[in-house]
Amino acid sequence: MKTDMHPTYFPEAKVTCACGRVFTVGSTKEKLEVEICSNCHPFYTGNDKILDTAGRVEKFKARRAAATKKKSK
Repeated sequence: MKTDMHPTYFPEAKVTCACGRVFTVGSTKEKLEVEICSNCHPFYTGNDKILDTAGRVEKFKARRAAATKKKSK
């Protein structure tokens, strides 16, 4: 079996989120920087919003209405 094949494991790796939260996990990297964590993620905080910037929902409803009109003719 080869020696020194696996990377070094850090059981107390420091994770820093963009929201400012700092916590520790086990990782092969000593320091991690993430953009979003369970403290600020909308799914976990209950602040889930549906953003429809391009009008996709309205476009879908219009296509569906047009398709049902074609079928009924």
